[in-house]
Amino acid sequence: MVRGEAGPRSARSGSQPERLEETMRGRLGRECVYVPSCRFGLFVALRHWCPPGGRVLMSPVNDDVVFFVVLAAGLRPVQAPLNPFDGTVDVDAVPEGTWGSLSAVLTTNLYGNPDPAPRLRARCDALGIPLLEDAAHAIGSEVGGRPVGAWGEASVFSLSKHADAQAGGFLSLADPGLAEAVRATCDELLAPSRSASELAYALRPYAEAAVRGLGLRRAARATLGLLGLTERDGIRMPLRPEALARAAGAAPDLAAYDPWVRVDLHAYRGEPGPLRLRLRRVGRGLERLDEVLRSCRDGTELLLSTRWARPGEGSRVQPLFRVPLLVADRDAAMAALARRGIVVGYLYDPPLDDYAGEEFTDPSPAPGAARWFARHALPVDPLRAGEAVEVLERSGARPAEPPKRPTRPGTPAGGAGAGP
Repeated sequence: MVRGEAGPRSARSGSQPERLEETMRGRLGRECVYVPSCRFGLFVALRHWCPPGGRVLMSPVNDDVVFFVVLAAGLRPVQAPLNPFDGTVDVDAVPEGTWGSLSAVLTTNLYGNPDPAPRLRARCDALGIPLLEDAAHAIGSEVGGRPVGAWGEASVFSLSKHADAQAGGFLSLADPGLAEAVRATCDELLAPSRSASELAYALRPYAEAAVRGLGLRRAARATLGLLGLTERDGIRMPLRPEALARAAGAAPDLAAYDPWVRVDLHAYRGEPGPLRLRLRRVGRGLERLDEVLRSCRDGTELLLSTRWARPGEGSRVQPLFRVPLLVADRDAAMAALARRGIVVGYLYDPPLDDYAGEEFTDPSPAPGAARWFARHALPVDPLRAGEAVEVLERSGARPAEPPKRPTRPGTPAGGAGAGP
């Protein structure tokens, strides 16, 4: 693998990454290894805990980059049935035969809504397989009295979300004795920093600010494209199935899948540059993380009190990264919010099994709930909750009609479980 000229441990020289790890260790109560991105940490975790050719249960309403990381690790994605109201894994709807075929379970904790980690932990223990947690959206969420990310053999966190660092993440480990081996694997996979990457990182906040306002959206999007920071015409990136099938011959291999894994973040495996711009911003983001989480919790509480919130909400309010309101006409609602300068992102439509097809993944046994959620979820930034509620009220946005009761696998077809 490619390494920097300064040696494989150059990314950890000095005390800055160690201080960041110590901060996160204090929050989570587990050993933490700093990584250049959440997707990079996830690849390392999958390679460490899963045998090549293994099968991994995951959510179909998920970032396509995560899907390609699973493929890059030489694994077969198996799409799980979901709760239609919050996108969490529906444990009871997973067929018994599927449980017995798995090598691991990967949670998503979509938008910060925790997957049922205690039940998934029990299932994994009974099967003798690892539970891996993707906590990219859930750095402040809890489930079963513990932080999200404290249930699995490993968990990955992103600092591009709540911490707004636009770089960096952590790979958390249940067994601290594995830390040095995991660090060595990370160092082998790191790519040396490039001047263009540092320039892109420095310019990204300004380009994104232009996207959000000043009527420069088209020019700013073009700038982001030139910097390698956006490569999508729609919600999903182009699948390119023929090229993807060829890449499978090299798996497990991160480089073979780089054209898909790097999308929107070309420096996902890069060492920090000589100016340590990324590490400095990560440090500032972690310093104000608690303040951000308090504001996110307040905004989440407001949004969950609206008529577009999922029904039956009564559990503890989490500091969600985005609050998935359920609206009848999402495109119209997004357009209304955009006129106010509120850009809606983090959409995952269509679900991964519809996007990729059976050649690359096992489809969900009950796809209708995921399709309904992916079609109607409007992920609203809780930090702009008041503005968003005002816009949606004035636009006349209607709540989505709840889906029919899902059918469980093995029961007669019909309802949301059967899906369109």
